[in-house]
Amino acid sequence: MPLPTSPVIRRARLGAELRQLRRREALTLEQVCDRLGWASTSKLSRIELGQSRPDLADVLDLLDVYQVPPAQRDALIVIARDAATSRGWWRALGEMGERQRTYAELEAGAASIVDWQPAVVPGLLQTPAYARLRVTAGHLVDPTVDVEGDVRARLIRHDVLRREDPPRYTAILAEAVCEAGDTPPEVWREQLRHLVDLAELANVTIRLLPRDRAPRGGVQPLTPYSCYSFPDPADPRTVMLEALTTDVRLVAPVDVDRYERLTGWLLEAALTPEETVAALGWRLAD
Repeated sequence: MPLPTSPVIRRARLGAELRQLRRREALTLEQVCDRLGWASTSKLSRIELGQSRPDLADVLDLLDVYQVPPAQRDALIVIARDAATSRGWWRALGEMGERQRTYAELEAGAASIVDWQPAVVPGLLQTPAYARLRVTAGHLVDPTVDVEGDVRARLIRHDVLRREDPPRYTAILAEAVCEAGDTPPEVWREQLRHLVDLAELANVTIRLLPRDRAPRGGVQPLTPYSCYSFPDPADPRTVMLEALTTDVRLVAPVDVDRYERLTGWLLEAALTPEETVAALGWRLAD
């Protein structure tokens, strides 16, 4: 059963709500920690920044300090429980790294996901063989990567697209993504066939952006990114920027709005879903 919410997003929302309550009471981090007997402000700071799974007892103590009225208190307790949950299909995947776990938690509670990829097939669309090539390449940069564990975790994440109530998923692919490069022919044929099959799912849309169709402004983003929205409109829309060794999570509305606007320009320039499937079919035939 899918999670009704995304834990990483609920942590961000809980932290923002608690920070607002503290400021409403005109209290500093130090003052709150002194009242609760906490050794340092780092614990409260991490909770407010959504950087740690909150302990429900700690959240209840904070709500007492801030004298939160019953109705608001009950709502925040629900959010805190969602933020602290460790349930979900990834619980059994002890080898899942922190970066992949963040994406898994975002996907688990998302209502919609949009991926932009300028160079490689997005993780949610990769075949096992293609995923293994990508993870193995990452292992050359970071030898601590568990290749087989990372591949297993990535493939189980794929279930989100076929669950009972799946998110709406859109992949915008630069033309370079659909070129084999140095990928072995048999792996590449299987990957192309997999893309065509996935495009038949009602909740999956794949759009190819040809080189001769520049988006508004004439520049394609060089950095892969993913946009997430959630069933609860109060949960912050999120953008993840993918870099070589780390990822950047954006939740500020002004930042998210810019990426959503950019996504609209990419979609304006891209082939239609039908044209994309035809283009993938031609490449598969070749």
